[in-house]
Amino acid sequence: MKRYFTIIIFAAVAVVSAFGQAKPSVSILGDSYSTFEGWLTPDTNAVWYLARPNTRLTDVRSVSQTWWHQVMKRKGWKLEVNNSYSGSTICNTGYRDEDYTHESFVTRMTRLGSPDIILVFGGTNDSWAGSPVGEFKYDDIRRADLYSFRPAVAYMLARLQELYPTAALYFISNDGLKDSITESVHEICRHYGVPVIQLRGIDKKSGHPSIAGMKQIADQVCEAIK
Repeated sequence: MKRYFTIIIFAAVAVVSAFGQAKPSVSILGDSYSTFEGWLTPDTNAVWYLARPNTRLTDVRSVSQTWWHQVMKRKGWKLEVNNSYSGSTICNTGYRDEDYTHESFVTRMTRLGSPDIILVFGGTNDSWAGSPVGEFKYDDIRRADLYSFRPAVAYMLARLQELYPTAALYFISNDGLKDSITESVHEICRHYGVPVIQLRGIDKKSGHPSIAGMKQIADQVCEAIK
């Protein structure tokens, strides 16, 4: 009997140890800043960062140089899903006033797996494309509302919290965007209790993080998430 209980105790300790060592899983919902060829789900998403890059556009050559790969390595996290799409807007209105429903954040947010942590990095293309900002709206958001930035962000955050109730959610906000976009992100995230990681002084090439910029993003994200 004594030996039987000893075996049970060792088994219990082993189970606790295994769970204690489990790496948190991370899903990314992003745009070009978070892409890298061969590391996207689905793999049909448009990509900015390639394994064999156009050196006139970027000096980033390896997935290990991306901001998110650096963050996961430093934090000891593992990638669940990287659902990033180059050129994508959070709302359904994209460049040239085109309908971006297919690739928008509000469409792709349902395909993030089962993460412990969700990092949303968006708003850049909404700013660059001149997407309608719209009004602050938190209730009775309809399909037509999703073509404007503010209601789309509100809808996205509310749905992410519903879809992934146990996940820690963070919004990474790019620097150099229109004030209306940046201020809206902070206001809406405050409403839903979502921490904003506001980036500052990021080095870029062709409007996208360089190797140095990727490290700066990783540093600022790691500093914000203790």
